[in-house]
Amino acid sequence: SQKYTAIGLLGKATDTLDATGKVTEEKPYDQVTKGDLENVLQKFTGDIMQVPPLYSALKKDGERLSTLMKRGEAVEAKPARRVRVYSLSLQQFQPPLFTLDVECGGGFYVRSLVSDIGKELSTCATMQELTRTKQGPFTLEEHALHEDKWTIDEIARSLEHCTSLLPDEPSHKKLKTEHPGETAVSCE
Repeated sequence: SQKYTAIGLLGKATDTLDATGKVTEEKPYDQVTKGDLENVLQKFTGDIMQVPPLYSALKKDGERLSTLMKRGEAVEAKPARRVRVYSLSLQQFQPPLFTLDVECGGGFYVRSLVSDIGKELSTCATMQELTRTKQGPFTLEEHALHEDKWTIDEIARSLEHCTSLLPDEPSHKKLKTEHPGETAVSCE
């Protein structure tokens, strides 16, 4: 699973669903309370249906949708698909900004989530910022190496620690050699 911290902005929608896009809609948001936001999050936890953003890395006929759209070609919306949200919580609410912690499965778009939350609250929302805090066994807190520790020894130690978290590979993978009959060298 992956974990993210996302900052959403209420009252504005953009064509890319994030801060890089053009504003497509503005709506009042002062009616939204912290309680409203927390209640809505429950609807987006578990297995949910999500429409991927039009501007995304998804491809059509081998070309990124975002490239096609920038050329002005019509791109039809992708069908909704099932995605999984393991946990979703509100960290901060300072209107118009709200901060979410999200743990989700693959293929999940946090900016679609932020946009959908806005719609659910009868306003609109766009993602301002996204930080990935965990990918597989790696977390930003535990496994990021601080700049003052960028020494060969520290980097080696950090890599060793991170490698130990990955699933075990069969230890003697034979490397393909140019000439049959040569002994395969195994990198340990």
